[in-house]
Amino acid sequence: MADSPVLERVRALVAPIASDLQLDLYDVEQRGATLRITLDTRPGADGGVDLEQLALATRLISRELDHHDPVPGRYTLEVSSPGIERPLRRPEHFVRAVGERVSVRLVAPDDSGRRRIEGELTAADDTSITLATDDGA
Repeated sequence: MADSPVLERVRALVAPIASDLQLDLYDVEQRGATLRITLDTRPGADGGVDLEQLALATRLISRELDHHDPVPGRYTLEVSSPGIERPLRRPEHFVRAVGERVSVRLVAPDDSGRRRIEGELTAADDTSITLATDDGA
């Protein structure tokens, strides 16, 4: 899924800040007047992102966005962690979730008419995923 040029520019500005804070830039999205930056710990790290990290990241990201002004118009900046029920939208999200139990909403119903499939994510790459479902489907 390709981001808009604005979101790509925001991603390019925020990624080095996340890296300096020993965090991963999980996602960048804009919904209406809200620009949401989602940061996560690096794979294998103990614990999750804490409030101090998010507060520091928010200040640094806000300053960088104010300086470069990549987003036209007014917006509200929201910096958060993805949480336990994190959305998997990009290929790297799926790769990172291999071995976890996930729920996948299909664009169109499968052969049995299901729109949602749950199971263990056993493999993922840039173009496909493999789920081990309880019913073996």
